[in-house]
Amino acid sequence: MLYKKTGLPEDSELVMCTVNKVLPNSVFVVLDEYGIDGLIHISEVSPGRIRNIRDYVKEGKKVVCKVLRVYAEKGQVDVSLRRVNEGQRRNKVMDLKQEEKAEKILEYVAKSMKKDPIKFYHEITPNIFKKYDGLHNFFIDLVNGETKIEEYGLEKNIAHELDLVIKQRLKPAEVSIKGSLTLISHAPDGVEVIKGAIKKAAFEDNVDIKYLGGGKYDIEVKAKDYPEAEEMMKKASTAALTYMKAKGSIGDFSREK
Repeated sequence: MLYKKTGLPEDSELVMCTVNKVLPNSVFVVLDEYGIDGLIHISEVSPGRIRNIRDYVKEGKKVVCKVLRVYAEKGQVDVSLRRVNEGQRRNKVMDLKQEEKAEKILEYVAKSMKKDPIKFYHEITPNIFKKYDGLHNFFIDLVNGETKIEEYGLEKNIAHELDLVIKQRLKPAEVSIKGSLTLISHAPDGVEVIKGAIKKAAFEDNVDIKYLGGGKYDIEVKAKDYPEAEEMMKKASTAALTYMKAKGSIGDFSREK
């Protein structure tokens, strides 16, 4: 991976490390993102008594660690393996995989423009990294419309090609929430009344309504974040219930937890 952080890590930061050397009472590692040395004392490898440290770590193994202490004058840090839980480990690994995926996109663009991928990376990223901690976060903001590629000083043809490929490869973030509608009408044209209520609720393509039976309907809303989804759900359900009431019919809504 090309991405490297500058300076030194912060206390409690999670870092990906490569085991460099294993001794009976300590483990020497390299912090991949910073390119500096780290040390894991045997007491920070795993809880409880350790009979053989090599049961837990071996040279060349990748491990996610937590920063304990930073020695700025030495450019070295003490890190812990045992203080990282499984959820934290998975999230860190996923973050790095996402960054690698972003680098692959940049590599694709470089090759399509007949440029050296490594040189291209170092030409493109300086202005981006002034604001973003990694390419992936920048790409996500780009596809979600939170930033514009023209703001980062790229040549027009490069900006156009990069913007096009990123939006082809990555989709905007999306969340989904659900609820249940009960729609009952005893009017002579009751079927049409209910169809009208559903039409009022499904005012946008990302509002999906499915019939469950017995006058009950599943309603699902998709949006870029939860506040927007909740607002859309409120608007959709209110539209359906208001229409039912105006037609002298019965309507009820419940939000799925």
